[in-house]
Amino acid sequence: MRSARLPSCVVALLLAAGGCSTRAPVPDRTNAAREIDRLPLVVAHRGGTADYPENTLLAIRKSVRHRADMIWLTVQLSRDGVPVLYRLADLSANTQGTGPVSALTLAQLQQLNAGWHFARAASDGTVAFPYRSRPLPVPSLAQALAAVPPSVGIVLDMKALPATPQAQAVAHVLNEADAWDRVLIYSTDNAYQQAFAGFPRARLFESRDRTRARLAAVALAGTCTSAPEPGTWSAFEYRRKVQLLETLTLGEARSSVDAALWSPPALACFRSKGKVPVLAIGINNADDYVDAACLGIDAVMTDSPRTMQAIRSQLALPLRCHGPRADAARRVLPAS
Repeated sequence: MRSARLPSCVVALLLAAGGCSTRAPVPDRTNAAREIDRLPLVVAHRGGTADYPENTLLAIRKSVRHRADMIWLTVQLSRDGVPVLYRLADLSANTQGTGPVSALTLAQLQQLNAGWHFARAASDGTVAFPYRSRPLPVPSLAQALAAVPPSVGIVLDMKALPATPQAQAVAHVLNEADAWDRVLIYSTDNAYQQAFAGFPRARLFESRDRTRARLAAVALAGTCTSAPEPGTWSAFEYRRKVQLLETLTLGEARSSVDAALWSPPALACFRSKGKVPVLAIGINNADDYVDAACLGIDAVMTDSPRTMQAIRSQLALPLRCHGPRADAARRVLPAS
C-alpha cells in the first residue's frame, strides 16, 4: 500500500497562501496521487507527544521520519530572552528542574533533561523512564528550525506572557533563519494578535475566541457570523467537552456535552468568503481521520505521527465516505 505522505508542494502552497485546496485536481497526476492530495495534512502535536518527549529535537526528527506534514511546537522565553521549546508553566512537569522557564538562561535550560518524566510501559506491567539515561536538552527555537526540513511546515504556539517581548524575540529568530514563509503563529491568548501586527510577514491563525464564537453560533443558533478572510487559518478541537451555562432566576444550570463542532454547516460558514484552511485538533484514530477527510478538513493535529503514518499507509483509496456527517458534507461543501 502506498504511504500517504502529502507532496511538499501541497504543504508549501497551503502555508504560503492558505488558498490552495488539497482537493483540486491535477491533470497530469494519477488517480491515486490525486486521492492522496485530498487527505488532510498531519500536524505533529509538540513534535509527537505520544511517541517521544514533547518539544525535543528527537521528537521533531522522529515526526519527520514518520512523515508528518507539519510540526506544532510550543514556545516560551528564557531569562536571557531566547525563544525555547517548552509548554507548561513549571519546569518540573517535564524536566528534573523546577520553576518557570523564564527564570533560567538558555545555557541553564539546556542542562535540564526534557525527557526526564517521559514514561513507557513495559510488557510486564512495569514503567520505564528511558530518557533519564539519555538526556534530551530543552531546545532553542533556532535549533528546532534547523532540524525541520524546508518542505515540512511549522506551527509555533505562543505560551508565555507578556506577548510583546516574546513576539519580538521570535520574529528575530525567524528573520535570522528566513523562516517566515514556512511558519504559522498560534496562541490561545489574543495579545499575540497585536504583538505580531508589526511584522508584515507573520501569518497568524484566527484568534481562538473568534473561532470558538463562530462554531458556537453555528451549532447553537444556526447562524454564520463574520467569516474569516480567505487564507486565514482556523484551528479548534475536533471533539471538545463543552459546558453550557444557563442563568436562571434561582441560580444557574449546567449541562456538559461532548461536542463535535467541525460540522458541514460550520465549515461552510468558515469558507463563505473563500478558502479558509481548517486545522482540527486532537485526531488520533482512523475513524476520526477518515471523517475529517470526508468533511474536507485541511489538516489534523495528532499526538502520534507514528500511529497516523500507519493509518494513512493502510487507507483504501478512494475513501468510502458514508454516514450522516459525511453525507451532509457532500451536500454542503463544494465538490472535489
